[in-house]
Amino acid sequence: MERKVAKFGNSLGVTMTDALKKIGLDQGDLVQIEVNESTGEIILKRSARIQLPEGIDQAFMNSLAEAISQYDQTLERLKDR
Repeated sequence: MERKVAKFGNSLGVTMTDALKKIGLDQGDLVQIEVNESTGEIILKRSARIQLPEGIDQAFMNSLAEAISQYDQTLERLKDR
């Protein structure tokens, strides 16, 4: 499978819907990203699904994930201060 790198807002990315579906991933799922700079490889792995603590619903987690995604670069910069 070959894809072209495209610009999405301020980010670069590739579409891979079919590949993600093959490993059971869908919108909103979490993945682990490993980067091997020496080989030029990027590895995506499905994160282990966790049970939400009592009192925290999926809608809250979806809103939180959206906010983190929207402000990802800002949060990264704050982390390094």
